[in-house]
Amino acid sequence: MRYQFDSIAVVGDISQQEARAYAERAPKGCTLVKVETDGEWVNLTYCDRVPFERIRRVTGYLSSVARWNNGKVAELRDRVKHPVK
Repeated sequence: MRYQFDSIAVVGDISQQEARAYAERAPKGCTLVKVETDGEWVNLTYCDRVPFERIRRVTGYLSSVARWNNGKVAELRDRVKHPVK
C-alpha cells in the first residue's frame, strides 16, 4: 500500500496509523519511506532526499561559494558570525 502524508510517501504492507508514525519520524528532506516487514522485524529505507544547494548573498553576489572569486571568499571568511538564540 502507498500512503501520502504532506510531502512524504510511505510504501509498504502496513496500517495507515503505522505509516503515519514512520512519516513523522522521517529525516528532514526525505520524500519517501519504504517499509519491508519480515516477521516481527521492520526494515525502513529512507530515500529520495531533495537535493539543495546552499546559496549565500554577500555584498552583491547571489550564488554558490564555489563560483566566487578569491576576494569574496576572503570576505566570507572574515565575516563576524553571531550566534542564533
